[in-house]
Amino acid sequence: MSTVPMSTIVFVTAVHHHASDAELALAPVNGEALLTHTVRGLLALPDLDLVVVAAPERCAQLFSAALIDFPERCRIVPGSSLRHVFDSVENDIAGDPVFLVHDALRAFTPADTVRAVADAVRAGSPSVVPVLPMADTVKVTDATKVITGTEDRAHLRTAQTPLGFTRETFLSYVDKPSLDGAHTIAGHPDAMRVTNSFELKLAEAIASAGKEEVL
Repeated sequence: MSTVPMSTIVFVTAVHHHASDAELALAPVNGEALLTHTVRGLLALPDLDLVVVAAPERCAQLFSAALIDFPERCRIVPGSSLRHVFDSVENDIAGDPVFLVHDALRAFTPADTVRAVADAVRAGSPSVVPVLPMADTVKVTDATKVITGTEDRAHLRTAQTPLGFTRETFLSYVDKPSLDGAHTIAGHPDAMRVTNSFELKLAEAIASAGKEEVL
């Protein structure tokens, strides 16, 4: 396979917090798997060169079926390890691209957010995370589950994806996942993780609204 320079490459991971995330990525939203919405949204960005989807072995065939309409700029690599997935495509990555890591369950992350993360890396930030201010009151408890205080939420943020990296910081993240020292940009409410029935209903509404805008 010939090697071509790439400006942006996205690794989509389906096992982020729990092993069951892979099955959640196949949950139907408006008649299509959540994963299908995720990859379609990414591929809509013209300056994105390749989407690499990490497919856990047990779900590899189902992932392939969900992404059958995206043969161009989309590659499915069996295996949930980000290191394994990167090693499988490393020889096809030339130049000095921006590396993005995206949670498959954040299917409706706006294109502007994805673009802003990549632009921040190109502007000189080695690692970038979209975030939202913490809205809930955070309580601190002791070993007996008794509240002992209230955490100051002024500097607390909820992290979203895609995460953005240079090649060097991406390789460091692959071997030892940590976001310490990362630059932050504004996230978006639509970039929520879809993990339960309530969030699926919100996802349905977002997907329906998107279709209406296209029409």
